[in-house]
Amino acid sequence: MKTHLPSFEGVLDAARQIDGVAVRTPLIESPALNAVVGGRVLMKAENLQRAGAFKFRGAYNRISRLSAEERSRGVVAFSSGNHAQGVAAAAALVGTPALIVMPSDSPKVKVEGVIGFGGEVRLYDRWTESREEIGAAIAAERGSVLVPPFDDPFIIEGQGTTALEMLEQAAVPMDQLLCGASGGGLMAGINLVMAARSPKTEVLVVEPEAYDDTARSLAAGERVGHPDGRPSICDALMAPIPGALTWPINRRLAGAITVSDAEVAEAVRFAFRHLKLVVEPGGAVSLAALLAGRVATKGRTTGLVLSGGNIDPGLFAEIIEGRFAG
Repeated sequence: MKTHLPSFEGVLDAARQIDGVAVRTPLIESPALNAVVGGRVLMKAENLQRAGAFKFRGAYNRISRLSAEERSRGVVAFSSGNHAQGVAAAAALVGTPALIVMPSDSPKVKVEGVIGFGGEVRLYDRWTESREEIGAAIAAERGSVLVPPFDDPFIIEGQGTTALEMLEQAAVPMDQLLCGASGGGLMAGINLVMAARSPKTEVLVVEPEAYDDTARSLAAGERVGHPDGRPSICDALMAPIPGALTWPINRRLAGAITVSDAEVAEAVRFAFRHLKLVVEPGGAVSLAALLAGRVATKGRTTGLVLSGGNIDPGLFAEIIEGRFAG
């Protein structure tokens, strides 16, 4: 497959590629939330996407472009869960086998999701093993195509269709747009779109406190990681360092915000009680930043992405019932 640098034109092409397959998720506005923050909040509900997260967009944009010969050899991916399910779902649609390397502490619902889509799972220890090395070895052994979670131009461009839809659906200028980041694929896709279509919109990244590698990179002016992380309920946002391909794009970010697990839990609870949505912790970090007052909202229009809804049922119950201490 021809390689290229991610671009806005590539996002437009991705939109055509995934049209009619990926869900055009709704942009939701809640009077209750608007009243809380004193401004308009437009939320892109990617928790309602195929496989429960935005990751399907990039996965399908990449996998649907494989040649017949490549499809016969299958795909290999590594992921904590949402990319895993997106790849498994996309692979099933195009008729190619998929093996996913997943952390042994992945939420059971995400592992079951991959298996449900017909994918094969290989578990590993995220603290002592390298998923990149395992994935590369399996791909080499099987002759399969490696589909990375963020450092791939087709993945980035597919994720960028999220922002493309947001601008079309909003029909009003957004003063700022908040989105969570792990390796930065979604963030990079969003930045490509906003730079081309809405350059005055401030784009802000939100990360868990213990996984603030994008914030550290912005402060340092170069790509850096964070100290050895501790467990977080935001299992989808635990990458050690921004992607080599995503970071040059994400340097244009207007700023970075960090949130605690307790603040994220409150956002998950708020989404369920007031928005009637099931949002996983990693998908709720932008809402958490908003509710915690980490960003100015009064009299402003804020866009944010609820990036996924694949939460472990036990953790969800604990959060909703107020038993999660953070």
